Amino acid sequence: MNIDQFLIYDELPLWSAPFGLTLLETIRFQSGINILDIGSGAGFPMLEIAERLGNSSKVFGIDPSDVAKNIITNKIRLKGIQNAQIIQGRAEELYFEDGFFGLITSNNGLNNVQDVGKTLEECYRVANNGAQMVLTMNLPHTMIEFYNVFEQVLVEEHLSPFIEKMKEHIQEKRKPVEYWKEAILDAGFRIISINVDGFRYRYANGTAFIEHYFIKEAFMKSWKSIIPEESVPVVFKQIENRLNIIAGEEGELVMSVPFVCFDCIKEGY
Repeated sequence: MNIDQFLIYDELPLWSAPFGLTLLETIRFQSGINILDIGSGAGFPMLEIAERLGNSSKVFGIDPSDVAKNIITNKIRLKGIQNAQIIQGRAEELYFEDGFFGLITSNNGLNNVQDVGKTLEECYRVANNGAQMVLTMNLPHTMIEFYNVFEQVLVEEHLSPFIEKMKEHIQEKRKPVEYWKEAILDAGFRIISINVDGFRYRYANGTAFIEHYFIKEAFMKSWKSIIPEESVPVVFKQIENRLNIIAGEEGELVMSVPFVCFDCIKEGY
């Protein structure tokens, strides 16, 4: 993704806001702590956390993208934020001393790390005793309305063997609540609460959904990669037509996005 694409992609808060607002409501705000934000993306809610906590605290964001680093660095400069710093790197290898952070956050960021277990082990290592960790992530039934139609079309187009590949694609990025619960507990954290919530994307019809910039940028490429390239035009035209029929019958097209927010703590011994 180049810088121009990322500037447009900065509309990401439309996607991340419901997760992030829940995360912000879950944080226990306190002065004088170090904060780690994993997968900071375009800077929300990392920079919002920095501003809400004030200059007695310091927020460190980490993201593997050099473009994300440049975007957030410029936002920090333009907003005059004094207590935030973005680091380009991987969450599996945190270059901080043991017990450095009093708060760790990730707004739909752990979905994208390569090694969840290693990342959570690192989070436990760099968290101090009593540190809070707040994580959000979307769940397997995200846009299930689309995937149901996708599966139907694959059957009709005699592409049923690729249904399993579609399900593997879902499982790779969207783990169930029980998976996250087990991984967090295995890392040593205690879970205070698990809040399952969700929101909806609403469209006039299937064509509007297919042509939505964020859908094209964030989802379409991976959806198309599930099936053979030569099948893409027919399959996705069929999907669009089917979604248009659904919208006509129901008055609109709705895509569900369920997510979970974990409130966790590292207890001292």
